[in-house]
Amino acid sequence: MKSPARLRLLLVAALAAAPLYSNGVTPLTDREKEEFLKRARIIASRALSQGITGSLRVTMTDGKITHDAHVQTIDEFRATFTSALGSELNFRDTYRGNIAGYRLGRLLLLDMIPPSVERKVGGKSAAVTWWIDDVLMTEKDRVQKKLDPPDRDRWNRQMHIVRLFDQLIYNTDRNLGNLVITQDWNVWMIDHTRAFRIQTTLRDPNNLQRCDRLLLEQLRKLDRESLTKALYPMLMKAEIGGILARRDLIVKHFEERIAAEGEDAVLYDYLARR
Repeated sequence: MKSPARLRLLLVAALAAAPLYSNGVTPLTDREKEEFLKRARIIASRALSQGITGSLRVTMTDGKITHDAHVQTIDEFRATFTSALGSELNFRDTYRGNIAGYRLGRLLLLDMIPPSVERKVGGKSAAVTWWIDDVLMTEKDRVQKKLDPPDRDRWNRQMHIVRLFDQLIYNTDRNLGNLVITQDWNVWMIDHTRAFRIQTTLRDPNNLQRCDRLLLEQLRKLDRESLTKALYPMLMKAEIGGILARRDLIVKHFEERIAAEGEDAVLYDYLARR
C-alpha cells in the first residue's frame, strides 16, 4: 500500500501529465473514454470541496493515458425530503443519474454530457465520469463576473438545449455550478444525481422557448424499447415512463408553437452544424 506522501506525489505528477490522449493529437472517442473509465487504474484521489454528495476527483491511468475522473457513490432514497425548495416525495439522489444522463444524451446526439460509466470504487458501486478538459469556468463564475459570451446567439442555442434537457429528465438540481464552460465556450452539463423523477408533467414549460431542429427529430424517435435498452438498469420502468410522458409534452409544446408561429420562429440549427 502506498504511503499518503507517495500518493500526493503521484497526484501532482498525474495532474501535470500530458498528453491526455493516446497519441498526443487525436482526441479519444466517447467509446474509448468509456473503456478507459471502466478499466484504468486509480492512482490518486482527493475529495471535492463543492457539492454535498461526498464525491471524489481521481487520477486514472492505463499505462498509456493518464486522465482525471469524477467519482460519485451516493445512492439514497427517502420517502419525503425537505429542502429550501420545499418537500419532495419519493426522493432519489443516486449516482445512476449521471450514467443515465450521459446515455440519454447519446441517444439525442448531444455532445454536452461527459462519458460516465458504472464501476466499483473503494468497494462501492459508483458513477465514474470523464473529467472535462480545458475548463474556463462554471456558469456560476460567469454570472458572478458578469461576463458575456463571445457569440451570444451560439450561447443561447446551447442554453435552449440545456433547458429542454432538464425538462425532459425532470432535473431538480440544475444549479449554475453544474454547467461547465470550456475555453471554446462550449457548455457541458454535469451532475444528474437528482434527476429522472417519475413525474409525468414538466417542471417549468416556460423554459421551452426554442428547440434545435435535430434534437426535436431525435425526441420524436424515442420509444420505450430504445430507452430501456440504453438506460436499464440505471433507470427503472416508472422512470423511463416519466421520460416518455415528458417527451410527449415537449414535442406537443413545440409542434403547437410551430403551427402558430412558423418553424423559423421556433426551430434553429445548432447540433447538425457542430
